[in-house]
Amino acid sequence: MKLVIASGNAKKRSEIERITCRLDIDVVPLEQTVFVEVIENGHTFAENAAKKARAFARANNCAALADDSGLCVDALAGAPGVMSARYAGENATDEANVSKLLAAMKGMQQRSACFHCCMHLALPDGKPLIETSGKVYGEILEHPRGNHGFGYDPVFYCPELGKTFAEATPEEKDRHSHRGRALRALADELTRLFPHS
Repeated sequence: MKLVIASGNAKKRSEIERITCRLDIDVVPLEQTVFVEVIENGHTFAENAAKKARAFARANNCAALADDSGLCVDALAGAPGVMSARYAGENATDEANVSKLLAAMKGMQQRSACFHCCMHLALPDGKPLIETSGKVYGEILEHPRGNHGFGYDPVFYCPELGKTFAEATPEEKDRHSHRGRALRALADELTRLFPHS
């Protein structure tokens, strides 16, 4: 199957490509992808993922895979949620988003959180082919740890790993992350739909 990844985020694309390379999928290179400006104004991760996938599928005339994901913190009523990438404002850096999060949680004892990812694979006619999701639960540390990953990885402690996502190797993160879980569910669905591909 040939598809485009509906994202210009290099680190996110790298994670997706690292996992999809194990499947029978031909990912269109970044430089050959027709990009579309998509306003992510959905109320849920699923809405935003679907919106991006449909737009990219139409523009590139092939299947498109989009994800929308973010961090949901219990003590902040689920924030930053769908605003995770823009928590500190439009075009905010990862560092700015993390700083705002830690400031908002200063002194809080309740630090449980989860990363949530929704994947949407759409066809050029806009019809959804597969929708999957994945979650991973952990807690927000008071100080960043680790130099890998991106986004909120340095402050997200994953009990299953015993470390933050930023301290994990890419392979460790893939096994436990919300995106890894959503992609494995996607792979299972692809195998079910196309058993002889």
